[in-house]
Amino acid sequence: MVGEHSLSIDSPLDSVADLLEYLKLTYPEMKKLNSLLVAVNSEYAAPDTLLNAADEIALIPPVSGG
Repeated sequence: MVGEHSLSIDSPLDSVADLLEYLKLTYPEMKKLNSLLVAVNSEYAAPDTLLNAADEIALIPPVSGG
């Protein structure tokens, strides 16, 4: 959807919710995801989690399997 394995974002984003909104505006295909987990510095993060410039963020798309 994004076409890259990693991104650097130079816009000031305060929270995970801000990040997700930015990504959906920048990459409209992301709006098709029903759910998306976010990890900040290797820990799952809620939408109100605050972000710092040096944070490592992982986006975890929905998966299925058994």
